[in-house]
Amino acid sequence: MPTITQIHLHQVNLPPKTTRSDAIQSFVTQETPIVRIVCDDGSEGIGYSYTIGTGGSSVMALLKDHLGPRLIGKSPVEIESIWRDLFFHTHATAVGAITSLALAAIDTALWDWRARQSSLPLWRLLGGAKPNIPVYTTEGGWLQLPTETLVEQTVAAQEAGFKGAKVKVGKPHLSEDVARLTAIREAVGAAFELMVDANQAFHLSEALRRADALAPIGLAWLEEPLPADDIAGHTRLNSHSRIPIAVGESLYSPGQFADYVRHDACSIIQVDVARVGGITPWLKVAHMAECHNIAVCPHFLMELHVSLCCAVPNATWLEYIPQLEDLTTSAIAIEQGHALPPEDAGLGIRWDWTAIEARSVAHFVIK
Repeated sequence: MPTITQIHLHQVNLPPKTTRSDAIQSFVTQETPIVRIVCDDGSEGIGYSYTIGTGGSSVMALLKDHLGPRLIGKSPVEIESIWRDLFFHTHATAVGAITSLALAAIDTALWDWRARQSSLPLWRLLGGAKPNIPVYTTEGGWLQLPTETLVEQTVAAQEAGFKGAKVKVGKPHLSEDVARLTAIREAVGAAFELMVDANQAFHLSEALRRADALAPIGLAWLEEPLPADDIAGHTRLNSHSRIPIAVGESLYSPGQFADYVRHDACSIIQVDVARVGGITPWLKVAHMAECHNIAVCPHFLMELHVSLCCAVPNATWLEYIPQLEDLTTSAIAIEQGHALPPEDAGLGIRWDWTAIEARSVAHFVIK
């Protein structure tokens, strides 16, 4: 049985190609921790996670000083055992974003290794539930954009074959959000799906008002309307709103998702493989949602989530927002508004190591 002998850590910072602002923040820099595990038989696996501008050095320090060294001498076959060992080793800092992002970088590398060793693409290894997944775009719709630009971008997305588009909400007065979305709806028609994202900007009272005001527009979901720790507020809103309530990008463990499901506090789960701690916990959340007949529409990370969406039966949308173009030589294939999972063994991401090494702001080797 192979054992892990080396861990290579890189951090690459990627500025967004377009300005991305929402109701509470701007996406400044994608800090990308990359983990490459190497075994004594020469086999390897590569994983990664991300931040939107802060915390990357902390993730790297956790990987370098605490998590990476614990992998040396272990068998990459035992993914569940490794995940639990690392989780409990960092018990004093879990559950939280920094720990989850570090765990995810390792866990995705281990699953990449397993799928490569099985000579299977990840989505087939994990179940192969469907051959494609509908795509909506978030590369547009940002809060700082004028209505005219939003309409132009959304019409262009529709003409490009996307099945839906996400628009940020949270303007100072609800009438502004209503006007922007009404203009878009009139331009694209009733059959094109529109999703909206508030990025946790509202108090419960305002979320109730905006859900009522936006309902006639026919939205696919209202995303993160309240702070992620306000389960009671989400429960009340979910029971009141005619728009499905979506949560998940700011939840960091299967237990937090279980609380939402237990309290009937959402209708759509947007579990993020990086923020929940890797593929291992992502699958648990997705299958828990399946058992409760709840759809999974994961947040961000389209290059990895395309495989996970096609692995489980209850994934209904993939979010299109390019993330790794500057670091890879592969791209997601999209046909008639549906993304196709890669057929390469492993995660199906073809990394450009020349670009990674040239752009690394940090690089460590653990032996």
